[in-house]
Amino acid sequence: MNNTEKATTVFALGGLGEVGKNMYVIEHDDEIILIDAGVMFPESELLGIDYVIQDITYLKNHQNKIRALIITHGHEDHIGGITFLLQNVNIPEIYASKIACDLINKKLIDRNMDYQNLKEYNKDTILKFKHFEVSFVTTTHSIPDSFAIVIKTPNGTIFETGDFKFDLTPIGPIADIHKMAKLGMNGVKLLLSESTNSLSPGSSASESIVDEALSDVFLRHQSRIIIATFASNIYRIKHIVETCRKNNRKIVTFGRSMDNAKEIALNNNLITDKTIFIDANEAKNYKKNEICILCTGSQGEPLAALSRIANGTHKQVTLMPDDIIVFSSNPIPGNRASINRIINKLYLKGVKVYTNSELSDIHTSGHAKQEELKWMLRLIKPEYFMPIHGEYRMLKMHADLAMDCDIPKENIFICQNGDTIVLTKDGAHKGHKVQAGDIYVDGSRIGDIGSVVIKDRQLMSKDGILVTIININPITKELLIKPNITTRGFVLVNENAELISKIEDKVTEIITKVLRNSYSYIDLKNQIILELSPYINELTGRRPIILPVIMEVKENINQY
Repeated sequence: MNNTEKATTVFALGGLGEVGKNMYVIEHDDEIILIDAGVMFPESELLGIDYVIQDITYLKNHQNKIRALIITHGHEDHIGGITFLLQNVNIPEIYASKIACDLINKKLIDRNMDYQNLKEYNKDTILKFKHFEVSFVTTTHSIPDSFAIVIKTPNGTIFETGDFKFDLTPIGPIADIHKMAKLGMNGVKLLLSESTNSLSPGSSASESIVDEALSDVFLRHQSRIIIATFASNIYRIKHIVETCRKNNRKIVTFGRSMDNAKEIALNNNLITDKTIFIDANEAKNYKKNEICILCTGSQGEPLAALSRIANGTHKQVTLMPDDIIVFSSNPIPGNRASINRIINKLYLKGVKVYTNSELSDIHTSGHAKQEELKWMLRLIKPEYFMPIHGEYRMLKMHADLAMDCDIPKENIFICQNGDTIVLTKDGAHKGHKVQAGDIYVDGSRIGDIGSVVIKDRQLMSKDGILVTIININPITKELLIKPNITTRGFVLVNENAELISKIEDKVTEIITKVLRNSYSYIDLKNQIILELSPYINELTGRRPIILPVIMEVKENINQY
């Protein structure tokens, strides 16, 4: 069998059943092409976790096949995992558009990583490999230089949309609808299309609508305006700059990622007026109606600039009663509670807060809604369809939309991470499953934080921890003094003397019983946990994590 008669395999290591962590794999014989390497930000129950990334065991085991990583655009859920990937797998080349390249380079510098094979592509670039030919189609999204990826394989053309919307009056370039239509006319075997907004009917609002709404806020208020938005939404930052320029306001930025976005926008001439930005110290020389503060924190992140402003802990910004706060963003799933806490704190300070609603279009999504998803399906006219980038309900809804657009149900694949789609000359079908899952990043630690550790953290956050220190004479096998009990996050020892005394007595009883027999320290610790946990639960209704600490003391400590 020659190479062209072999199957092409398509699967996701992240991005299915979740919003974020995007990574899609195209494999044919001895070649693998990767699309995107993003992170997912943890839900609140993942205590202490900074990021969630892909399980890349499959790539480690087949890294001799990897030819390139191709990036659709510069958002964190598509590029945030690159530095972690490079630490574990050899990636011969990374291809990204101009803005994405700038953002990736900043990540590499921050991590002190020397990677020399980051290459820039544009709408006319064609990449040729042994089995694959890769080209690019301009799309519209909330960050400049966003592209769909076209991969010609021996078993047909694969079209991966990246994140997109259809906006006929965009701030940047309009999506190349003609190129998409031509690809559809020539035949696409498999479409992989994002599903983030598949639950939302209609079409997304144009960025020009946001421009009008922001302008209205500026015209109606003569006090200081503070705007929180995604730092990566460079088109929105461009909007805000233009609005400030028209209203004779200077801009002060806060937040490292916002400063990075500003620098990238200036370097790429997306923003041309450098003089509109001033230092925080210079702001003292301007009136309130001449200042706009642009900051991070639109998702309620506890360490972001807006959170510190709301909490009164920001070193340079103190809220004033007539301040206007604008959230130019929509909540990411899982962040609504955090955002509401910040909004409540802002209201308590007496300021006016604008959030996105039907009455004030100060944000529009960069993701296609149902009518736009249908438009993509009609333009590409794929033989087979695999919805990507979304929770299961989003993937399912996107599949229903595809059936409405005349794609047969049997030609639609709703997959989980690790499920493979096998393309042959004759068609497509589901294949074997590869290893996929979540890897937790905690600071500089990658992968050594498992579900057991997370469960322990959740228990500690809920019920606390109890440490019992036990002094034993290993020769006489005697408990030398009453066990010492200390707790964190369970009860205050000084204020619960009776409870602590009962626990000490119970531990003494357990130890005395075990010491009568032959024992190991592991047996003793296990027996203490086994008997003490239900006893404490009976007394208090709580189950703290119990840590027995056994100390050998060969002399009677009462002599000292």
